[in-house]
Amino acid sequence: MMNAVCKAWATRMNSSRVSLHPAFVLHSRPYRDTSLLLDIFTEQHGRIAAIARGAKQPRSKFNGILQPFTGLLVSWSGTGDLVTLTAAEQAQRTGKLQGNAMLAAFYLNELLIQLMQRHDPHPELYKNYRISLSELSEGKNNELTLRRFECYLLQEIGYGLILDHDVESGEPVQPDRYYCYHPEHGPVITDGDAQESRPLVVQGKTLLALQSGAIEARDVFLEAKHFMRAIIHHQLGGRPIKTRELKLNKVL
Repeated sequence: MMNAVCKAWATRMNSSRVSLHPAFVLHSRPYRDTSLLLDIFTEQHGRIAAIARGAKQPRSKFNGILQPFTGLLVSWSGTGDLVTLTAAEQAQRTGKLQGNAMLAAFYLNELLIQLMQRHDPHPELYKNYRISLSELSEGKNNELTLRRFECYLLQEIGYGLILDHDVESGEPVQPDRYYCYHPEHGPVITDGDAQESRPLVVQGKTLLALQSGAIEARDVFLEAKHFMRAIIHHQLGGRPIKTRELKLNKVL
């Protein structure tokens, strides 16, 4: 009986330790006098909260490592909602982010923090996030990267958008028609005009562009941005996106 108890205890201890796992730091803030409280996006464990003890001390092993947008290998111990970071090393360096590209990257982090549940693994979303950071650092079309990521994120967390057919008639979306988009259901054809005061009335060509990920025309870019803002606002229950409040980035 004692051997069985010891074996169970050992199994539990082993399961509470994770070594050198791919991750990105999404956010950090001071914790007590010398430590940091981190929000980390991991490849196989989803979002976790971790304490990096002593990370603010001059000789900390974490100095200069726990930076956003840098691919890491992290180790931690503990179970529950808050674990202890035990090691971290740089695994991949994203290209230099600056200006609008950096703000766009912070926006991605904020979306993940606000929309993802903790301990909900999304390895494909992790891969998509890494690719999106790379695209932003390479100076590619920031708006296209953000719109693709927004759609992919919603799909991954169970709120995927219906973009290719009218949910009432079942007919394919027509690019030259307008649709009223119901966030809980999908698009329904309408005779209304797409206006800024009615962000969920949207052109069929915009829905199809979001579906394919191939957004080219400038008017479609603008309408897609307003449409996705409204959808995300709905999913957040009206909670604000702080990155947008900076009012420096025109693509958010």
